[in-house]
Amino acid sequence: MSVLSAERVRRLSLGVSVLDGIFPGFEVGDFVVLYGDGVSFISFVLCIRCELSSDKGGLGSSVVFVDGGNSFNPYLVADIARSHGLDPRKALERIYVSRAFTAYQLSSLVLERLEPFLNGKKSKLLVVSDIASLFFDRDIPKTEAKDLFMKVCAKLSDIAAKKQVIVLATYYPERRSKRGLFFDAVLFGRSNVIVKFERRGGKILSFVLQDHPRIKPFSIDFPTDDVPLTNYVEV
Repeated sequence: MSVLSAERVRRLSLGVSVLDGIFPGFEVGDFVVLYGDGVSFISFVLCIRCELSSDKGGLGSSVVFVDGGNSFNPYLVADIARSHGLDPRKALERIYVSRAFTAYQLSSLVLERLEPFLNGKKSKLLVVSDIASLFFDRDIPKTEAKDLFMKVCAKLSDIAAKKQVIVLATYYPERRSKRGLFFDAVLFGRSNVIVKFERRGGKILSFVLQDHPRIKPFSIDFPTDDVPLTNYVEV
């Protein structure tokens, strides 16, 4: 039995039966980083699950999706909505997508426009996809890229705590460069929940909880047999 199971807090679960018994989900106020294999898909699943009622592991809320990697796929999201018994069109209408094509656009969205928008929509999940990729652009001076990235991460941490929303960032580390190592340190330092997804041999998907303020790190495997994760989601 999870030590958190008795607490009455608002959580968003992944809906995977073998996982939810030991990890009850992400809580409002968390700044979560997901990295590794398939994290874009996982973020889409969480967008749809956020719209579910609390008794189904959701938050009964709309979602704000800041697309930093041009990764939002409405067709895939619609399929996930159907697998959860939701009307795809209505589900998509409750996900507010803003795309950024440069680090400057992403920074402006997060630092200036995001908080007022969240106030208006009262969304409980904010997703920032591929949070670091635009900051690797070599047209941006290294010092400026680092400064902007630090400000973005600090703002997201502040939004999570102050607005009591779940802030979820997907991340694809590029550790072959000093800039990438710097982004690792900044992002992981500001977030309070870090999860790695790792696929091994195409048959096993591992959920690895690396950092959490209340739960000890652990990992759990679940076989996929090349079947999409949606087939493991409880609906």
